[in-house]
Amino acid sequence: MREGGRMLAAVLNKLKQEMSAGMNTKELADMAQAEIKALGGRPAFLGHKDFPEALCTSINHEIVHGLPSKKKILKDGDVIGLDFGVFYKGLYVDSAITEVVGGRYPNSDVKRLIEGTKEALSAGIAAIKGGGTRVGDISAAVQDVLNRYKLGIIRDLVGHAVGDDIHEEPNIPNYGARGTGPVLPAGVTIAIEPMASLGDWHIQTGADGWTVEMVDGSLSAHFEHTVVITDTGAEILTLL
Repeated sequence: MREGGRMLAAVLNKLKQEMSAGMNTKELADMAQAEIKALGGRPAFLGHKDFPEALCTSINHEIVHGLPSKKKILKDGDVIGLDFGVFYKGLYVDSAITEVVGGRYPNSDVKRLIEGTKEALSAGIAAIKGGGTRVGDISAAVQDVLNRYKLGIIRDLVGHAVGDDIHEEPNIPNYGARGTGPVLPAGVTIAIEPMASLGDWHIQTGADGWTVEMVDGSLSAHFEHTVVITDTGAEILTLL
């Protein structure tokens, strides 16, 4: 999983570098698929539950599972989430980033959204004190940060265990109470993925049947890492 995680991080880094206004999201998906193939891995999402693309590209009010399309043209200032999974040597890893097209925050609210959601991921990982950590410890740490940034916490989408399959039990919600939930023993691998909006938490599936979007049309963000629980903390697997 460490090898697959490094591959995944390399692909997301490549997409971040190459992404620019005027590109369409299908180009990003094709790039991700070509990059992971060249590295010796396989895109985990392609064909999973019949999903037709290698990459999820969620723009502005789209929170997750955004379906790439030649018709979706990126503009400077767009907020885009890039969610990618890799299958390598029989195991899965999962990671996501949110970026602004053009690299500059268009306003302070977008900065608050992206920096708050990213910080919530770091807090969730830091809450893992080794084997014996409970799911609620992670959830509460994520919730505390998102609340501090005054962001809407998406209630119906969660993190999850990952490894033998792309989505496994237990779920890792982005809100909860410390000392509650399943105990996570050392050696377990999980995907922590804060998802937040500038509005409320209600979501719906869009017209394409895949893209999940905010009902109120608010901007949203999504960050994710796959980590392994160690004896004393957590190791991030989806890093270069």
